[in-house]
Amino acid sequence: TVKHEERTKVSEPEPAKKPAKEKRVIKEIPLIMAEEFEAVPVYLKGRLAYDQINAVVQEINKAVVEKYKIKHRPLKSMCFAVRNLYNRFIEEETKDTKGEFFIVEADIKAFTQLKLDKRFHSILSILRHCHRVREVRGSNLVRYIIC
Repeated sequence: TVKHEERTKVSEPEPAKKPAKEKRVIKEIPLIMAEEFEAVPVYLKGRLAYDQINAVVQEINKAVVEKYKIKHRPLKSMCFAVRNLYNRFIEEETKDTKGEFFIVEADIKAFTQLKLDKRFHSILSILRHCHRVREVRGSNLVRYIIC
């Protein structure tokens, strides 16, 4: 009977496959449509063109993606400069922005070539008008939350 038991192998459970990592989706600002641009009041538009606004939106999206790539990285894989950025991102977060994707002017300076001049701020007011961005002010910092 001992030999018979040795012949029958006990089926070992197959090792469970690791679940695929969840792809983190970073929310981006959708481009402005031509109809929406036409609906923006003239006093907001000024001399801004449709193409200029969408170009700024694309640059802001690049900055948001770069920021949240850093924010989702493990701390051990960061060098000193990137860890300083990460700590700044954590400090900028408040209870109003918890769980939201937002950006501040320092992020735009760090990750894009945009100038933060009057034209840029007028484009941001158009984006607020079109419900692409929401503004949260506090602790001497303006946070632009992506809607």
